[in-house]
Amino acid sequence: MLDSILNAAGANLLAPAILFFALGALAGWAKSDLTIPDQAAKTLSLYLMLCIGFKGGAEARASGLSADLLATGALGLAFSFLAPFAAFAVLRAMGGLDRTTAAATAAHYGSVSVVTFAAGAEFLRASGVAFSGHMAAVLALMETPAILAALLIAGSGGGAASRTHRSALWREVLLNGAAVLLIGSFFVGLLSGAAGMERLSGFVGGAMFQGALCLFLLDMGLLAARRLAETRALRPGAIAFALAWPLLSAAAALLAARALGLSLGDMTLFAILAASASYIAVPAAMRMALPKADAGVYIPMSLAMTFPFNLVVGIPLYHGVAVLLAR
Repeated sequence: MLDSILNAAGANLLAPAILFFALGALAGWAKSDLTIPDQAAKTLSLYLMLCIGFKGGAEARASGLSADLLATGALGLAFSFLAPFAAFAVLRAMGGLDRTTAAATAAHYGSVSVVTFAAGAEFLRASGVAFSGHMAAVLALMETPAILAALLIAGSGGGAASRTHRSALWREVLLNGAAVLLIGSFFVGLLSGAAGMERLSGFVGGAMFQGALCLFLLDMGLLAARRLAETRALRPGAIAFALAWPLLSAAAALLAARALGLSLGDMTLFAILAASASYIAVPAAMRMALPKADAGVYIPMSLAMTFPFNLVVGIPLYHGVAVLLAR
């Protein structure tokens, strides 16, 4: 079993997308002037979300509304809402973080990373492992509950956003561009089905998607390295949390997914979602909801530590454990 996990990890390390992430991290660490323009990076992000949502909707249309979709969606909502409470308790027990910063950090680890999901899906495709299209809908469902949980946590300590900001916050949470495009694309794929997939097959899949993912991960590597270099030194406890929490979350997710009887591919993707940490949607919401939280803590933890850990080590590890549980 260990050999199969190591072989999968080795193959994942040689995937072009992972190598481009490493190239970006190396260039950022070396202070190269290599950059991806902000608008280009945003376009790549939107393109990836459109592809993930549309393909997921088309595949869900082909398979039909199933009990697995309802059960996995409910499980995803529960994980995303409850995980921040457990993460907050651990972060506070370790010491060194004020309540507001701990709540904001916990929100990142309850929410999900679209790009980690995309990398996991590509890993499964390369490994010949099938998964359900409705996992894209589960991804969308798991993005916002953690934000609401963080507001409850911070509010119980008097640190919640003021009433004047709450309407703007709800708009940010429910109508942010990432959520609208991901969910909207899923329903477009769901409505158009196989005919729509046939028309857009060259746009939402194949080499074009792979190339966009490589460029986006190159940018993520640059950003991660530069964020880590610019931030103040993180406490050892925060570093340990950023690397250990994904393992604990993935273990809990795999056991829950196994209990539901999910397929091997769906088990793996659910573990990847549970182990991932948001670095796009949640930071934007936390800046508005909890402005006193220290972004110099939660952004480097989620983007510069947890994200590359999941890309390089986590994805093949979670799949290996899923294979073991599925026997």
